[in-house]
Amino acid sequence: MNAPHLNTPGYSGFNLAFSPFIEHRLALASSANFGLVGNGRVYVLQDRRGHGLAVEKSFDTRDGVFDVAWSETNQNQLASAGGDGSVKLWDVTLSDSPIRNWHEHTREVMGVDWSNLQKDVFASCSWDGSIKLWSPDNPASLQTIPAHSACIYQTLFSPHSPSLLASISADGFFKQFDLRLPPNQKPSIAFRCEAGGGEGLSFDWNKYREGIIATSGTDKLVNIFDLRSINPNAPHVQPITSLQGHAFAVRKVAWSPHRADLIASSGYDMTCKVWSTDNQPQPRLLATQNAHSEFVVGIAWSLYNEGLLMTCGWDGKVVPWRPL
Repeated sequence: MNAPHLNTPGYSGFNLAFSPFIEHRLALASSANFGLVGNGRVYVLQDRRGHGLAVEKSFDTRDGVFDVAWSETNQNQLASAGGDGSVKLWDVTLSDSPIRNWHEHTREVMGVDWSNLQKDVFASCSWDGSIKLWSPDNPASLQTIPAHSACIYQTLFSPHSPSLLASISADGFFKQFDLRLPPNQKPSIAFRCEAGGGEGLSFDWNKYREGIIATSGTDKLVNIFDLRSINPNAPHVQPITSLQGHAFAVRKVAWSPHRADLIASSGYDMTCKVWSTDNQPQPRLLATQNAHSEFVVGIAWSLYNEGLLMTCGWDGKVVPWRPL
């Protein structure tokens, strides 16, 4: 049986992240007025082991918050992505003010991700088309990558190589960058992952199968690609499989941290779905969640409790779900 959901009145959820250190702790990025105008809030939540969620702490910001990422070196610190172009670093044990406040992006910051291999570095991506690398101890960014010509919705470090970072953008492209090269170098892999001129909204690396990624966007599909078989000179790249089932754009995808075949997706049809990709030639839809009354834009798998999934949406709900 799934635990009761948590309401965040006045704030729409945008994304979730489980702590890599503390089993039942997670963070929520949220914004007032669906992120269009107004302030934001970072929630630190406690999953009370089947008895619902409780707010442990919250931090208010002057602009919306679109993503959060926990530190890989300090269990009490997390970074947030701000609608005013800022990247902030918070400490759960300290005051309500950020311990770092970087403001180098010129437009909304949509994503942050902490490297779990090079643990003193995290990345941010923005509507300004750039990716920036940061260290908690540095007052300025370490590196800026001019990655896309349009809004970047997500950037993630590879779980298999500390030198690989990738991004997906409203220009419809997935791009992979080798951080050992100068930041103005061309991406090592770049291809259009959205057919018909659609926008790319999310992607994730498979944690167990190196080179396998999933992308999602406005074409209503979850497309799975094998980066190892891509010819960098080929004008078109075909996915090895596509998951069809969402009625509208797919806003988020996330591979399971426990099973190589399991992937979750959520979107503007107000559902979250869980699939198995091992059923070839046609992957199998395992479960659908219908707990939200607005866009489901954030999903996160628990790192410690296998099979536990959290979803958040514009309806201000955070919903624990065990789909299997």
